[in-house]
This record gives sequence, C-alpha cells and structure tokens, in this order.
Amino acid sequence: MPFVELDTSLPAERLPPGLAQTLCAATADILGKPAERVNVTVRSGLPMVLSGSAEPCAQLVVSSIGVVGTAEQNKGHSARFFDVLTAQLGLGPDRILIRFYPLEPWQIGKNRTVMTFL
Repeated sequence: MPFVELDTSLPAERLPPGLAQTLCAATADILGKPAERVNVTVRSGLPMVLSGSAEPCAQLVVSSIGVVGTAEQNKGHSARFFDVLTAQLGLGPDRILIRFYPLEPWQIGKNRTVMTFL
C-alpha cells in the first residue's frame, strides 16, 4: 500500500490537470503495486526552500511496504520518479528531492485493523 506525497511551491494553476491520477498510475508502475492500493496527496503553493533557494521546487515522499527498503531499489525508483516529475512539473532535477520510507504492515491502519491482519 504505497503512499505518495508531493509538496511543491508551484501554484495549483501551474500543475497539469489530473496530476494526482498521473502520479497514482506512475507509482503503481514504478513500484509494481496495483493502482487500487496507491494513495496520493498533492499540495501546491507552499512556501518552500530547497538547497537554500526559494526558486520553484518540489519534494516527493514515497512510503511503501516491501519495495523501498534498499539503496538499489530506490536508485531505480528515483530515476523513474524523476522522469515523471520533471516532465509533469517542468522543473529541473536539481529542484526536486525524493525521500523513501519503508513501512511495515503493522504501521498502516485500514478497516478498523492494521494491514498485518488483512
């Protein structure tokens, strides 16, 4: 059950229509998970500073069970997410940062229990 959170200083009107759905489909493909299990949040127009600069930027947080736990996995994921983000946001790769967080099933609550028991 991947969670993807995109924070950007770009105003909402500069984001392409359907960006959340595009990120959902891309995440499913990149991580090899069904789109029905992917959760996406997009927050725009945020005051942000990346690498000391307030120029337009974005940060992506990717959290999931079992597929973001190693440097080798994340190296491949990073390249593919950067391709999507640079194309969708019109930002250079130096203005985007990605953080990966591995999750355990007991850390995700759903349907009044946790994923461990579903």
